[in-house]
Amino acid sequence: MTNRSNTPSKSEALFGTARGLLPGGVSRNTVYREPNPDYIASAQGCVVTDVDGRTRIDFANNMGSLIHGHATPQIVSAVTKQLEKGTAVTLATEPELNLAKLICQRVPCFEKIRFMNSGTEAVMAAIKAARAITGRPAVAKAEGTYHGTYDYAEISQNAEPKNWGPIDAPNPVPVACGTPPNVLSDVVVFPFNDLNRTLNLLKQNADNLACILIDLVPQRAGLITACSDYISALREWATKHEVLLIFDEVITFRMELAGASQWYDVEPDLTTLGKIIGGGFPVGALAGRHEFMSALDPSHPDFKFPWSGTFSANPVTMTAGEIAMKMYDQDSVSHINALGQYARDSLNEAIGELDVSASVTGAGSMFRIHPKPVRPTDYRSTWQNEQEQRKTKALADHLYQQGFMTFRTCTAALSTVMTQAEIDQFVTAARSGMSALWR
Repeated sequence: MTNRSNTPSKSEALFGTARGLLPGGVSRNTVYREPNPDYIASAQGCVVTDVDGRTRIDFANNMGSLIHGHATPQIVSAVTKQLEKGTAVTLATEPELNLAKLICQRVPCFEKIRFMNSGTEAVMAAIKAARAITGRPAVAKAEGTYHGTYDYAEISQNAEPKNWGPIDAPNPVPVACGTPPNVLSDVVVFPFNDLNRTLNLLKQNADNLACILIDLVPQRAGLITACSDYISALREWATKHEVLLIFDEVITFRMELAGASQWYDVEPDLTTLGKIIGGGFPVGALAGRHEFMSALDPSHPDFKFPWSGTFSANPVTMTAGEIAMKMYDQDSVSHINALGQYARDSLNEAIGELDVSASVTGAGSMFRIHPKPVRPTDYRSTWQNEQEQRKTKALADHLYQQGFMTFRTCTAALSTVMTQAEIDQFVTAARSGMSALWR
């Protein structure tokens, strides 16, 4: 990657135009950076080239959605053929059946599936379905976890010491200004992986709960894997109290052939999906057991929850998703997960040699670097004070300038086109950054 010069770049000029058209000059906050975001010219495999000719290796992969990297030839070919046939029509399509069959064959508890346009939509549909089925309004979710932008799902995703309340009863903290008070009263926030406290909070709200929403490896809450005993206890409690257990696998479906749920001897009632199942196109899905999915069935006598969407299950996304998921076979899963473990091991080795205050979390094909000497175990130990936030930003910026794209939290989600060579280059850049910035 070449260095910036004093001459205004093409990206700077484009951002000047964007600021007059878009709030803050961007359509999504994840791409904003100072003094300006860079604009893409092209992307191929794991390499992204911006309009000024700078190249970067992509460890973000559009927030984990591009499991095979960019412009995958097989996907490009299949989508091009579909584009010639049409993009979205008010009729059912064969491609949605092909993708539905492929996904349901992977996961035993996926008896039915309904496609949407985003992970946020999938979570919203799951919560609404749970309410329709149980007749109760409240949602239980883990503190600090991200489940999209639906009011009830986003509560307490960025709680901090001044407002998060006691660990025995975390406060429901709004993200958006103007969140209605009744939203807060219908969300029960529990501490992730803390079994006794979680069960106590669930018991206190049992009569009001429609569902328990859980991410098995929540990125915002530290990229820490849920304990098996914890998930088993949630399953047992939910069954006993007729509360639906919902797994949010929008990100974690990449972890194994059947998603992160493959690590547990537990079946959820409903599962939300997104990201990798769209093959690089906008997608979401809700899957689960027939008895619960029938709530969305307009032909079912117990039809309780109408759901539609102009672009839901459009043939372009479904075609791309089918190819992407066919390519993501067991060999690909094993390859990418081995790279993830190699990255975590290499980073831990570098941290030990540098003797810096840092630690690494993650699972499968993802990892996160923390500016903390002790590996976080939950959201509150993941939370960063101002000094730690500055360190994280500094390292993310350093990696970016060295030619590596990550999430802003210094999180990476690998793609199948990567090799140990890209991991080694990344670790070298991370080592230099931690050595210079984190001492």
